Amino acid sequence: MRVVVADDDLLTREGIVRVLEQAGIDVVGQAEDADSAVRRMTLTRPDAIVLDIRMPPTHSDDGLRAAQAIKAEHPEAGVLVLSQYVEPSYALRLLEDQPAGVGYLLKERVFDGVVLVDALRRLVDGETVVDPTIVARLLGKKRRNDPLAELTRREREVLELVAEGLSNRAIATGLFITERTVEAHVTQIFQKLRIETGADSHRRVLAVLAFLRSR
Repeated sequence: MRVVVADDDLLTREGIVRVLEQAGIDVVGQAEDADSAVRRMTLTRPDAIVLDIRMPPTHSDDGLRAAQAIKAEHPEAGVLVLSQYVEPSYALRLLEDQPAGVGYLLKERVFDGVVLVDALRRLVDGETVVDPTIVARLLGKKRRNDPLAELTRREREVLELVAEGLSNRAIATGLFITERTVEAHVTQIFQKLRIETGADSHRRVLAVLAFLRSR
C-alpha cells in the first residue's frame, strides 16, 4: 500500500510515518498544509492519504476541505482524516459527499499501528470507518425525532459496529453471536432504515450516514 501523510506538526507527521513504515507501508509523500496535501495526491497517486483536519493556512477545517477535494478528484483513494477532538459534525460533513473509502479517527489512535493499518486497508477496500468514541457519543445523545427508534437494542449495537467499519465476521466475534445472526440483524437494519436493495457495501455506508444524521 502506498500512502501520503499530511500534518503540519513535524513530530506528529514523522510519528505517523514511522508507524506506517514499521508496518511495511510505503509512505510516498508528506505534506505540512492542505494545499500541499492535494498536490502530493496528484503527483504520487497513492492508495490512501492520512491528514489532519486542522492545518494551515487557517488551522480550522482546511484538512477537511482538502479531503473533500481529494476524494472528488481521486474517488478510488482511501482518505483518513484525523482530529484531536470529538467532532461528529465534521465526520458527517466528510461522509455525506463521498462516503465510500472515507474514515474519521481521533489522532490518538493512529499511533497504534494495528488500528491505523487496519483502518487504511478498509478504506482502500471502499469501506467507511468512524472512530468508536464518536459513535459512542452519538449513541448517548437524546433525540426528539430518532430515525433509529425502530431498531432493537441488539440492532443498534450492530449498527454501532458497522459505523466503526467492522465486517460481519468481526461483529459476530465482538458480540459472541454467529455471523448468520449478524447478517439477519443487518438485513433488518436496512429494512427499518428504508435503505433500498443494492450493493451491500453501499447499503452499509447509507446505514452509517443515517446513524450519523440521527445525532
